[in-house]
Amino acid sequence: MSISVERKQSLIKEYAQGAADTGSPEVQVALLSERISGLTDHLQTHGKDFSSRRGLLVLVGQRRRLLDYLKRKNNERYQELVKRLGLRR
Repeated sequence: MSISVERKQSLIKEYAQGAADTGSPEVQVALLSERISGLTDHLQTHGKDFSSRRGLLVLVGQRRRLLDYLKRKNNERYQELVKRLGLRR
């Protein structure tokens, strides 16, 4: 359910604003989306795993807050990120 080191580095390179950028909202949302998709796949097969379900809901809320922040600060970057990730917003 965690992200491999290689996958995490590739996501950071893909969504980073600069060379040493690991904390921008785009990178954080991309990493959270990857973890959310992994947990969603896990819950497809383990439907009664309620602790993982709660963790999934926490991650979704965290991603939602980051997206709201990005929308407030820079709407163009928000629109581009939602389109790149394929989120329903």
